[in-house]
Amino acid sequence: MDLLTQDEYKSIATGLDLPTGAFIDGAYRPAISGQTFGTVNPATGEKLADIAACGVADVHFAVEKAREAFDDGRWSKLHPSDRKDVLIRMCKLITRNARELAVMESIDSGKTIYDCETVDVPETIHCLKWHAEAIDKIYDQVSAASDDHIAMIVREPIGVVGLVLPWNFPLLMLAWKIGPALAAGCSVVVKPATETSLTALRLAELAIEAGVPRGVLNVVPGGGAEVGEPIGRHMDIDMVSFTGSTVTGKRFLTYSAESNAKEVVLEMGGKNPAIVLEDAENLDRVAAHVVNGAFWNMGENCSASSRLIVHKAVKPELLKRIAHHAKQWNIGDPLDPKTRMGALVSEGHYTKVCGYLGQAENVLIGGKADKGFVEATVIEVPGNDAPLAREEIFGPVLSVITVSGFDEAIKIANDTEYGLCASIFTANAKRAIRGARMIRAGTVTINSFGEGDITTPFGGYKQSGFGGRDNSVHAHDQYTQLKTIWIDLADDADEAVD
Repeated sequence: MDLLTQDEYKSIATGLDLPTGAFIDGAYRPAISGQTFGTVNPATGEKLADIAACGVADVHFAVEKAREAFDDGRWSKLHPSDRKDVLIRMCKLITRNARELAVMESIDSGKTIYDCETVDVPETIHCLKWHAEAIDKIYDQVSAASDDHIAMIVREPIGVVGLVLPWNFPLLMLAWKIGPALAAGCSVVVKPATETSLTALRLAELAIEAGVPRGVLNVVPGGGAEVGEPIGRHMDIDMVSFTGSTVTGKRFLTYSAESNAKEVVLEMGGKNPAIVLEDAENLDRVAAHVVNGAFWNMGENCSASSRLIVHKAVKPELLKRIAHHAKQWNIGDPLDPKTRMGALVSEGHYTKVCGYLGQAENVLIGGKADKGFVEATVIEVPGNDAPLAREEIFGPVLSVITVSGFDEAIKIANDTEYGLCASIFTANAKRAIRGARMIRAGTVTINSFGEGDITTPFGGYKQSGFGGRDNSVHAHDQYTQLKTIWIDLADDADEAVD
């Protein structure tokens, strides 16, 4: 898709018809309480709309309608190929409305229109299409049999699921969850982040237009205490998938234990290391990967390369090249397609990131912040014990730690409560693979920054994840239950007793 000009994007933004109601049982509805909350453009401070502020009653209503839809089979018992056809039509509708969604995503989240147009919306479509195409290609199993039995191992949709979304990738994380959930035949109740509710609401409307039956995809906007916790504690929700902070994610384990022991899948925080060893080749290319990993999406990324663990022999030259590449990550109006870094998502989050900047004693690059925008920043820390090296900042801040060898680098990389992603840069293939095996993280890239793609599972070790994985065919597992059907073939005559 060709990018437009800044003025053209602003014109589209001005003309958007923003959704404001909860989307339950196939229609927009006000909150039962009548309350609303404002959603704000973080780049300008302008209020965009007043969104329905849902609560416990709205969650109950949405779950009731989702359960009705699941139990009567309007989606759960639909032939897999028919579900696939509906989701493919949904992808086509998203494609037709891609620019509208991209602009809506940008003004609601502070994300750059460049990323929304070239990454978030296309990847959303690709994710939904991939899971749709997988629906009628995932087979169940038959266990090893004797002459007297057959045992079938079948997967069934788990039921009604609650999907709790983060604010950093509103559309894409929605797709990561509803793709496999809807493919499996589940009904879903989505809680978008309060900072970024607009595109989830709009996509639900497009889903109905594509043929997803009413009650199957519901979006309930509102706060964590008002909507998130009631979803986690609801006795008629069978499973919850959450993406967000580790602190909040752990609460869903408590909610499950104190309610109906529902399944819980958590994708949480990260303090991800990028290890650059002394034999790393093409330091300019390495620097480009490190900078992209640290500053993409303003560092508001759970898989961001936020710790640079660099060998002392290449550190001076690498930092020089990082400084060069960091200059290309300019901040500015998110609707300007030339802008690489937009505004942080909210005033509260901006204040948090600025608090970390205030702790820095040795700023190598950047360090300035103003009115919701933070420039690409590189900070040297004395070791891995400093808060800047241990805590998830979730902003465009790269902490640099110097090491003397491979073993020290791996030890520091693993010295964290997190284990989501990591990368290692070296010309020695054996050492690269050995290092990747030694690092305790769900995704390890070699000589690059990345998260894999839709075909590879995404999730973390330790306090970065729990219970399952997003993406790939493995994502379908968390939205299904395994059932054994045992068929006795023994001849009754053979079992007769004289």
